[in-house]
Amino acid sequence: MDIEFAVADQLGEEAELIVVGSVSQARRASAMKLSCALLDIDVEGGKTFDVAARLLASGTPFAFVSGSSPGEVPEALRRVRFLRKPFSTHEIASFISGVVAEQARPAVG
Repeated sequence: MDIEFAVADQLGEEAELIVVGSVSQARRASAMKLSCALLDIDVEGGKTFDVAARLLASGTPFAFVSGSSPGEVPEALRRVRFLRKPFSTHEIASFISGVVAEQARPAVG
């Protein structure tokens, strides 16, 4: 609930939040076009590392938000931002704001 509040407070009614509680739900959600994602590592059905790999491959910005140890993260995913529980809503809002600001910048090319 703290994460939902932080995101809604930061982005207001413009934000569409998709909250899932299991690996299977996360897999389905990761197939959608997402602006960004926050992943807990341990959820119902196991760990979300395959979901994280899918998000990384698709270029979807995401962060781990977990009470797990960062050392549990597979080597290929260790560059991903890791917000350790207990986290502050400011940390969540800062991550989301950064992603939104980056996506709002015009492409240089």
